[in-house]
Amino acid sequence: MSANGVKPTFAQTNAYCQFSAAAMQEKESLRQSALKGDRDAQNRYQDLLNRHAQQLQQCRSKTWPQNQSIWLRLYPCDLQPGMLDKIMDRIVDRGYNKVYIEVFADGQVLLPAAANATAWPSVIRTPGTERVDLLAQAIQKGHQRGLKVYAWMFMMNFGYSYGQRSDRQSVLARNGKGETSLYFVDNESQVFIDPYNIQAKRDYYKLVNEIVRRRPDGVLFDYVRYPRGLGANSVITKVQDLWIYGDAARQALLKRANNSKGLDLIARYSRKGSISVADVAAVDSQYPQESEPMWQGRTLPSPPPSPSPTLVDAASPASKSTAAPVLSAAQKQPRLQWELWQLSVAHAIQGILDFLAVAAWPVQRQGIKAGAVFFPDANQTIGQGYDSRLQPWHRFPPSLEWHAMSYANCGNTKCITALVQRVVQQAPANVQIVPAIAGVWGKTISNRPSLEAQMQAIRQTTPQVNSVSHFAFSWQEPQLDSERKSCRNRSL
Repeated sequence: MSANGVKPTFAQTNAYCQFSAAAMQEKESLRQSALKGDRDAQNRYQDLLNRHAQQLQQCRSKTWPQNQSIWLRLYPCDLQPGMLDKIMDRIVDRGYNKVYIEVFADGQVLLPAAANATAWPSVIRTPGTERVDLLAQAIQKGHQRGLKVYAWMFMMNFGYSYGQRSDRQSVLARNGKGETSLYFVDNESQVFIDPYNIQAKRDYYKLVNEIVRRRPDGVLFDYVRYPRGLGANSVITKVQDLWIYGDAARQALLKRANNSKGLDLIARYSRKGSISVADVAAVDSQYPQESEPMWQGRTLPSPPPSPSPTLVDAASPASKSTAAPVLSAAQKQPRLQWELWQLSVAHAIQGILDFLAVAAWPVQRQGIKAGAVFFPDANQTIGQGYDSRLQPWHRFPPSLEWHAMSYANCGNTKCITALVQRVVQQAPANVQIVPAIAGVWGKTISNRPSLEAQMQAIRQTTPQVNSVSHFAFSWQEPQLDSERKSCRNRSL
């Protein structure tokens, strides 16, 4: 017997730690009765939540994957009494022990409007709810059921509303044509910032601190990259394609020069998109005291190897090593232009890594898990160019969780497991890798196999992976998601 005299019901879970239909119905009936003020039902409901939390924990500890998560977007209508309980119950019922709640996306934050001191508008703007903290409530409801609750945040994509602010125009990332990302991608809500801009760092750092104050169990950073262009623009092949032409990024690039020759050539290259033989000759002439243009990471060309000495040469006191030949401007130009291209790409990538470090610091400082979300194929060279996203996930810190969006849809599991394998092969041994897969239980959707099939394939090909996440709650509960968007909930 339980403490309130009610005979406990021990719900059965299946191979995926999902609760039986009978257990789900019992919990839902108690929830609805408790919502109507039935005191006895409230006590029994709470008792059942506790027991389901224990059963889920026990099941997940013995079942692969040990951590099974789901991505969730909340709406203003979720403030209706009982709605968060209903959502979190459904998540537990499906065997999840973690939930990733979207807290910053499309230029809006899941913070109370009245207490929102960040640079973005609140998701909750319904009159009379200005002080309601939906994020804090969701964290509390999740913890009540034994769920780990992560805050999921866009990072370098600050959103349309931010891009419309007159006092933030200098913060936006720009390419060599002076364009921002607003009309560069297929979704105009995507507005990317210059990661070298100090105002961008301050705004985001403040936002992260506000989220951390709610004490989530983890914070996930998404859009840790530049925008993906369309068609031919999905591959960058020249310096003007890079998003390094904001004032801050451009100044930071110039500061990578280690002497006057290097500074002059970097400036000419970024401005013109190339350097000519005449440029190299002009720089050599202007700074004759400097032998080579130098910048961060550049090493001097190695001299050609000396020919093997003959016995006579080796014995001769006049024998000396061959000095490196003095190259003409025409001989130096191809190598210098290629090295300047590599410097520019590395500069763009370093901006992402530096911004991620700023974002993760206030999270990890509080002992909270931090993770980065990425596409496994977004860090590749393509022909003579690079994937336009320039997502350097292989250089993410091993202290972060690596959340690999393995969303490939080739009609079977091979393309999905190939992405996971690519991450496992490139990641340090101590990194926690969490593949994110898209789909629904029990059937194929959008040319993707069922979640069961995808997980079985991942387990077979990469058994060292013991955490998986599913995108998304709205895919599994499309009717409920539609009702929640419009507040047309028939059975709270």
